[in-house]
Amino acid sequence: MVILISGATHTGKTLCAQKLMEQYEIPYLSIDHLKMGLIRSGQTSLTATDDEQLTPYLWGIVKEIVKTAIENKQNLIIEGCYIPFEWKKDFSEKYLPEIKYYCLVMTAEYIENNFSDICKYENAIENRLPNSGVKKQDLLEDNENNLRLCKRHGLNYILIDKTYEIKIDLQH
Repeated sequence: MVILISGATHTGKTLCAQKLMEQYEIPYLSIDHLKMGLIRSGQTSLTATDDEQLTPYLWGIVKEIVKTAIENKQNLIIEGCYIPFEWKKDFSEKYLPEIKYYCLVMTAEYIENNFSDICKYENAIENRLPNSGVKKQDLLEDNENNLRLCKRHGLNYILIDKTYEIKIDLQH
């Protein structure tokens, strides 16, 4: 099984993947690590801020990693914001039953009430660059857009509303 965890910046994708790894002993791949490896090694001229070009570039690689894991009957968690909402079109019926997708989405109320904590815990798993500069308005817009796109594409999402609580049960 391959678990895809997506969402806007600061929604806790890496934290969620880390907890799933610890609970189920399934390795995870951070798409950000792949991105930085490709950038730092000179394998791409894209930069860390070229988000619109990075999504198709990275997804072209990640979707083949997903297929390889499934073909080898290996479990894998992949997390990152570079998973397109139309990801299903890249897989045949052979692969789709083996892929679980979750998008982490914070409600506007959660962001408004917890913005200082969101910023405070931005380095819970990985160290971000100093002054990552996340803006509340950007978080509000990105999460609203992600929820709309999840609904449009019929994708699973986990709504983070009153408290930061993410539960993904892989036993079913």
